[in-house]
Amino acid sequence: MVHGILLSSGGEIDVMVHGLFQYSFFGHPVWITTTHVCLLIVMLVLIGFSIAAGQAMKKGAEIPGGFQNVIELIVEKLDGMVVGSMGKNAPAFSNYIGTIFIFILISNISGLFGLRPPTADYGVTFPLGVMTFILIHFNQFKYQKPKAIWTDMCSPLPPWLPIWFPINVISEIAVPVSLSLRLFANVLSGTIMMALIYGLLGWVATVWPAALHVYFDLFSGAIQTYVFCMLTMTYINNAIGNEN
Repeated sequence: MVHGILLSSGGEIDVMVHGLFQYSFFGHPVWITTTHVCLLIVMLVLIGFSIAAGQAMKKGAEIPGGFQNVIELIVEKLDGMVVGSMGKNAPAFSNYIGTIFIFILISNISGLFGLRPPTADYGVTFPLGVMTFILIHFNQFKYQKPKAIWTDMCSPLPPWLPIWFPINVISEIAVPVSLSLRLFANVLSGTIMMALIYGLLGWVATVWPAALHVYFDLFSGAIQTYVFCMLTMTYINNAIGNEN
């Protein structure tokens, strides 16, 4: 089981998703895979950090220090990113954007600890894209009038000539697919590249690939997290419009 969870075990490199054990759910076989286990590990880390952060803030001092300082810095930076992108709409979405930012970032960099990044599985990134898609259109129908939505869907032609309507519908449906594929493909490609390096060079690749880990796991992982969240905020802001 450990061999299936870790990218490397016993000198071998494995980036595939493997079924660890199977159980029956209403007569249908369901597999628990390496993605489920790695996702559980990431979630337990985040839950543990959240509990520790909550306890630290309850006992917080006016002049923060140590762990409290780290927590306040993280919250301040995440709030600043959301406010800078969403303006007056930021308060309603700060918690959501902050949560998915931390989750995606930790998932992306989990490869540093030998895990197969959960975001290298399309079954993880696609639901994230679907959640963004639901938020976009929920807020669109909440803040915009049906006439304005229809006019926008018929653009660039007048609303009485809806030739572009089917094309615009397809472009809307493509949003969760493009968001999830971009994140999935970049994380998976980095995982495969590092696996190829270790697999081809073996024991020679002991120290110097650390620089590649900095790029593929840390830098690229952080960039893809930022891109996903920025696009999410942009789409939601556009859906809300300027009339609310």
